[in-house]
Amino acid sequence: MPPRRRAPPAGARTDLPPLKIVRKIFLLQLAYYVSATALILFTTLVYGTPFSLDLILNWESLRGDTTIGWMLGLVWMLNSLAGIIFLLILVVRSKLIPDFSLTIHFLHLIATSLYTHSIPSNLLWWGLQCASAALMTFGGMWACQWRELRPISFGGIASSVNGLPSGSSSQPPADVGSPSRGRGRERGSQGGSGDYQMAVMKGVGEQAV
Repeated sequence: MPPRRRAPPAGARTDLPPLKIVRKIFLLQLAYYVSATALILFTTLVYGTPFSLDLILNWESLRGDTTIGWMLGLVWMLNSLAGIIFLLILVVRSKLIPDFSLTIHFLHLIATSLYTHSIPSNLLWWGLQCASAALMTFGGMWACQWRELRPISFGGIASSVNGLPSGSSSQPPADVGSPSRGRGRERGSQGGSGDYQMAVMKGVGEQAV
């Protein structure tokens, strides 16, 4: 017998075609930066600080000795919560969430390094990225599994479980009990015919005598 082929490992490559993977990654990264830009812009307007691209792509802006640095850390964590919604809408499958979540943060690392022309050396930045990736991964997996395990409702099943089937009225159908009455009528008709036959046979016997 020929040897059996091993099944390919589960992952994004086996579940989605390459072009679809690239499109989803592009949409997720775009949504990630759009959400971060909106949150950081709102924060700077409230705090009274001018908005700049350094607040998004410069890892040196995330510092632990300034108020704006801690506010940026909080904003990035809120952006991770918004990223869970994006993963739930675009990825759908729970087993694909870790791949896309880690890809988002890896591309953010590349964008930050290219923007600053250096690899981030801030421990707070690395800790924030790890926490953000973990939040998006576990939160996205939980959200997708919750939606996958929701019961599927079909038309008419809920009404039939709660009571009468859909489309039925509260009145009993007209033919309920008709079989028993029909059998009684049949028995009565058979009994009457038997009496009639006995009467005819008596009349014939009397004439014969």
